[in-house]
Amino acid sequence: MTFVQIIDYETTREPEMEAVFDEWEKATEGKRTVTREIHSQDRENPRHYVDVVEFPSYEAAMRNNDLPDTQRLAGKFRELCTREPKFTNLEVVQEL
Repeated sequence: MTFVQIIDYETTREPEMEAVFDEWEKATEGKRTVTREIHSQDRENPRHYVDVVEFPSYEAAMRNNDLPDTQRLAGKFRELCTREPKFTNLEVVQEL
């Protein structure tokens, strides 16, 4: 069953955040289990971002989470946030 994680966070350091995302993409190439990611910015609050990350299953998401590079770069990600990111974990029950 498809699994989606929503990551809600704020940052004033977007260029540095993009560098962390780029580093993660390179470091996890061929290992990550993400099937789709949407990176979005709030039109009313440009410091607010929401990422929607799709995985084939919850188990695949946990394998991705357990990658050493994911763990290492998650620390950098948190340091660049102005507040603790909020993670919402969702099982997809229907797709149109």
